[in-house]
Order: sequence, then C-alpha cells, then structure tokens
Amino acid sequence: MSTLRDVISAHTDLTSNSAAHLQRLVAEWQLLADLSFADFLLWGAVKDHPGRYVCLAQVRPTTGPTAYEEDQVNRILEGEDAQHLHIAFTEGRIFREGDPVWRGDVAARHEAIPVRRRDRREVIAVAARDTNLSDTRSPSHLELNYLKTADYLVQMLTDGGFPPPLLPGEPTTAPRIGDGLVRIGSDGLVRYASPNALSAYRRMGVTGHLRDRDLAELTRSLPSNSDVGADAARRIADALAGGTPRRKEIESKGATVLMRALPLRPGGKAAGALVLVRDITEVRRLDRELVTKDATIREIHHRVKNNLQTVAALLRLQARRVGSPQARQSLEESVRRVASIALVHETLSQSGDESVGFDQIVDRVASMAVEVSVAESKVTLRREGTFGVLPSEYATPLVMVVNELIQNAVEHAYPPGQDGEVVINVARDGDHFRVTVSDQGKGLPDGFRIAGSTRLGLQIVHTLVTGELRGTIDMRPRAEGGTEAVVDFALQ
Repeated sequence: MSTLRDVISAHTDLTSNSAAHLQRLVAEWQLLADLSFADFLLWGAVKDHPGRYVCLAQVRPTTGPTAYEEDQVNRILEGEDAQHLHIAFTEGRIFREGDPVWRGDVAARHEAIPVRRRDRREVIAVAARDTNLSDTRSPSHLELNYLKTADYLVQMLTDGGFPPPLLPGEPTTAPRIGDGLVRIGSDGLVRYASPNALSAYRRMGVTGHLRDRDLAELTRSLPSNSDVGADAARRIADALAGGTPRRKEIESKGATVLMRALPLRPGGKAAGALVLVRDITEVRRLDRELVTKDATIREIHHRVKNNLQTVAALLRLQARRVGSPQARQSLEESVRRVASIALVHETLSQSGDESVGFDQIVDRVASMAVEVSVAESKVTLRREGTFGVLPSEYATPLVMVVNELIQNAVEHAYPPGQDGEVVINVARDGDHFRVTVSDQGKGLPDGFRIAGSTRLGLQIVHTLVTGELRGTIDMRPRAEGGTEAVVDFALQ
C-alpha cells in the first residue's frame, strides 16, 4: 500500500511543508472521525488536471459504521462527483449542502472541509466528512456532545488551528475518545464529561459529578504530589489559553490517568478546551512488575557470573597444586571454559533484556586465548565481520564453541615460537550465521573427522553445535594450507 507521502508526490504539487502538515493531520484525525461518527477522506488536487482530485488518505470511525467498505486511497474524482470538493477548494469554505449520496445500499452525507496551514491562507487539501446515514435514530446526549466538539475541531481544521503543532519528543500514544472525554468552556467549567472520563476521575478520588466544576482546580487538588497536580492544572489552563500542552500522567489514590488537553478555538475565538483521559493504572502496574522482573533477572545473571568466577578461581588454585602436567592442563582448560560462560552472564547482568552484543564477548575470549598461550607461540587473532546482538540461549553455547575452536587453533596449528594468525570470520544473513575459524598452520591429520575426535574440546564443540545451536560443523583443510572450522546455524 502506498504511503501518504508517496501518493502526495505522485499526484500533487504540494510543497514539503504542506505535505508535513497533512502528515500531522493524518496522525491526529482519528479524533475527528470518532467525534463525528464519520469517515474522513483527505483529497488533494491532481497536478496538471484542474477539477480532478485524488484521495490521499482515509480513516474510519471506531464509534460508528463506515460509509466505505473498500479503501478509497488513490481514487480519482472529477465532474459532478467532485462538486463538493471543488467548491471547498475554490471558494475556501465548508460545503454542507447537497443531498445524500448512495453507494450501493448505503446512503452517506458528504461534507467538504478546506484544510489550511497556520502560516498560509490558501487551501492545500480538502477533508471530506462522509457520514453513514443507515442509523437514523435520535442521537444520545453523549453523541450530541461529541458532534458539537467535532464541529469546533472541523472549524479549526479550516482555520489552520488543527492539528496541533508537533512537539519534540511527544509520545505517539494518546487517549482516544472512548477512553474518556471532558469538554470545558472558556471559563474553565466542565460542560460535559463522558462516563469513562467520570470513572477515571473517580478512581483518582473525585466524588460527585464533574459538570459545572473547575477542572483545573479539581485536578490540582487530586494527587498526593502537589507538584504533579499543579503541573496538570497548568496544562489545562494552557489549553484554555490556546496552547497545546504535552500529555501528562496523573497519579492519585493508587490510580494513574494519562491526560491530554487540546484548545477549542473555532474561528480564532476561545471556546474552551477538550481534555482526553485514559485510565492506565493496570498498564503502569504491569510496567512496574516488568521493571522488577528485569532487575531480578539481571541480579541473577550477576550472581551466576560471580559463582562461575569463584569456580574458575578454585580450579585455578587446584591446577597450581597438581603435580601432573596433563592434569594441570585439563584444569586450565576448564578454567577457560568457565570464564567464557561467565563473560556471557556478566554482559547479561548489565543489559536490560535477554540479548547480548556478542562481538565484545568474542573479542575478550580471543584475547584470553592469546594471553594464556603467548609463552608457547606468537599467534595473533583477527575478527572479520560482526555477530551483532544474540539471544542469551544462543550466546552461551556459541561462546563455548568459538572459545574451543580458537584455543584448538592457537595450541595445535603452529609449532612453539612460530608466528601465526587465527582469523574468525563471521557472515550473517538475517538470522543465519556462518562462523569460520581458520589458520595457516600445519593442517589436520589424515582421515580426521570431528565427530570421531577423541579431544574433549572438539567433542564439546560438536555436541554444542549439533545440539544447542541445531547447526552443523565441518573441519577441513584450507586450499592455501592450514585448517578451517566452519559452523553453520540459524536463530530459530
């Protein structure tokens, strides 16, 4: 499906500033559709074709039936079908006259609203408000207040006062009409509060009705934190004065409510403000639980890392006391294996989720392998490519595999004292990985097969790759001499 910017670029001569204004309108106009119980269609003039108009965007109401079952974006209107749009474009006024238009079995009332920018007076687009007339019952008190508020915002749309200016860092989440709506007059007194809005305020400790009460002062007195209440009251007063304050969360009596205030200034005249509220108490409770669980998980990783480091220290002490060189070597290999796993848990203990940046872990493991073998050989290590971020369930077995392959190459590829290089090459394609550890050493013995190797390290590698990583491993001679171990696996 084409984006709004794509349709604007393909069909119209609108400037980038006008396109940005329409982008902000489309981001906010669900509010208009829900208050109006109607579809809103955004129409632009087709370049080089006077009298032809293209549908740039469409939004359906969540509060009533749609007038269009099919998507209207990219639809072209001209002639008599586009008369209401043409009048709004050329005369710069809201078009409300005309008979209902039938599409199949659905009759719809068409209105055309010219859209202007705050800084320009020419019409840049037309917003069509198309109402499905299949429901002909008398509107309720709630619906009448919704429609009155919608008419204020529609007038602001043609004056350039809606949508509100874009605020840097403003979150995209906002209360919707069904969450709770309060309309206050220019004197700050509540003219209407929807049942959900009343419920939200009652959860914060309000008793009685909201109607005819000063909402700013009422909100100021609610929270136990007076600064929060005063800040929320200032935002309501700012909206009454024509400003567009940021959204605000209010906490009181164990409840949390997200509030957004919008000015109502049709024709540039103060008509009060619209306050939208959403009870997000349960959402914030779940957020706090997640924060607590994240902290607990990080603490667990930290303790596991400490315990593994303790185990490594004990093994290192034991190795120093063992007389047999072979036993000492086995214990030192165990120290390195435990230390490599500890690195993963150390990284996870510092992370906010169960994923790790694996490159830094591999680099540290490689450095450790060189340090312990420097007395016997002069081998350097180099990494090509990047692992990126990996889930912890893959990071732990993979660090063991890479550690064993590096250690095997460092210890067995080159004779003591000989210069050499071990290269770790990483090729990542989406979720598929190919990791190659290669050297230019003396190569593999004849008839070598990793599955039949008696070396503990290679047995560990084969088991982890085929079991934990659900991948494959192949150790083979390089064409240029030496050995390469190739590990293929994919994130499931």
